[in-house]
Amino acid sequence: MRRTSLIFVGAIAGVGLTLIATHPRTLLGGSIATAASSAAYQQLNLFGDVYERVRADYVEKPDDSKLVASAINGMLAGLDPHSSYMDPGSLRDLQVQTRGEFGGLGIEVTMEDGLVKVVAPIDDTPAAKAGVMANDIITKLDDEQVHGLTLDLASRTAK
Repeated sequence: MRRTSLIFVGAIAGVGLTLIATHPRTLLGGSIATAASSAAYQQLNLFGDVYERVRADYVEKPDDSKLVASAINGMLAGLDPHSSYMDPGSLRDLQVQTRGEFGGLGIEVTMEDGLVKVVAPIDDTPAAKAGVMANDIITKLDDEQVHGLTLDLASRTAK
C-alpha cells in the first residue's frame, strides 16, 4: 500500500513538473495576470467609492453623466494632452464641422459664400433619391434662409 502511494505521489509530481516545464505562462502567468487585474479592480473600486461620496456629499447634486464624462476625460488627458472624450452629441457636431455631412438627409456639404454647398449626395439616401447633386447650393431649409448660418446651425435646422 505504501509503495502504491509513493508511486501515485511520484506520478502526480511528475505530471505537475511536466506541465510547469511545458506551459509555464499558462500555469504561473495566470496568477500574475490575476494579480494585475486585481490591482486594477482595487483602483476601480476606489473610483467607485469616490464617485459615490461625491454624489452623496457634494454641495450640489452633480449630474451623473457629467461626472462620468469628466472622469473619462481625466483618464485620457493623463495619457497625453491631445486625447479627450466626446459624448455622442459632441462627436456628431464635430463630424458635421469637419466633414460637413447631414447624415439624416444623406449629403456631404461645405460652406461657400455663406451658403451650404453640396459636395456629394450619399448613395441610397433621401437626398440621392430626391435628385440632389454635387455642387447644388442650398439657400433655404424649411423656409429659413441659410445664408449667414454656420454649418452646425444649418445641420440642426435640416433635421
